[in-house]
Amino acid sequence: MVRTVADLPLARSIRVGRILIHALEAGLQRLDGGAMFGVVPKPLWERRIPADERNRIPLALRCLLIEAPGALVLVDTGIGNKGDARFHDIYGVENGGDPTRLEDALRAVGFAPDEITLVLSTHLHFDHAGGNTMRDGGGHIVPAFPRARYLVNERELEFASRDNERIRASYPPDNFEPILAAGLQDLVDGEALITEGVSVLPTPGHVPFHQSVLVESDGETACFLADVCPTSAHLALSWVMGYDLEPLVTLESKRALWARARQEEWLLVFEHDPCVPWGRLDAAKERPTLVPVEPETVVGPPAS
Repeated sequence: MVRTVADLPLARSIRVGRILIHALEAGLQRLDGGAMFGVVPKPLWERRIPADERNRIPLALRCLLIEAPGALVLVDTGIGNKGDARFHDIYGVENGGDPTRLEDALRAVGFAPDEITLVLSTHLHFDHAGGNTMRDGGGHIVPAFPRARYLVNERELEFASRDNERIRASYPPDNFEPILAAGLQDLVDGEALITEGVSVLPTPGHVPFHQSVLVESDGETACFLADVCPTSAHLALSWVMGYDLEPLVTLESKRALWARARQEEWLLVFEHDPCVPWGRLDAAKERPTLVPVEPETVVGPPAS
């Protein structure tokens, strides 16, 4: 079981057809287990991911680097370096690095932050888009990947900008307003091909305009699920987060995904599972059951 960030490698890599993808471990956060599993009773979910003394469970901040033929694509960016001590305590954040563990993981697989050409956000919650920007040495908040274009669903951006009491804590403006100010923001709406081998697929429920990311090459497909199914413990259709704004919509999004994933033998990539980066559904079982897949390479933590 993962207890601290020291239990995680920096990166794990695997090929999808001719495209190499890297699961970059950008650190850990800890969220309330009851909120993460909604109406599922604690005696059931705690068998899968035990809670700490504050009822929080460890959750990976896993990002996906895609070496697509025409672009170097980073999907989601973790929490970033802008949170204060109180923020880190509440959410149990461990992501220290240069400037965060995401950049350390990126360098571990052979790339520098300024080589990223596209930052693709599944949605703009702080644990998915916090690393889109960074606090520089002078205290200014600037784009973390200055040579990249940033892409998000256009209605998600509008939704994130609303001053609504239910959602505003999840959408700090300094994660996306500096991108707009720098003229680096691009928008997409609905299912779309982003670059060769990489497309977005609407998977609403967690938030209305949530999108997952497909990587397709030579008849093989990987799906970066993001928060439609944050961990392998959420594979069951009814195991839906209390954080989801539209839980019944999430359920239907998962139902449609699992049908395709079984038929097409997708590799499912989990953003928040503390132990399992990816796997495939067992096509012989009616209940969604994961068959983990070993990475081709694993890069360990940086030397202390």
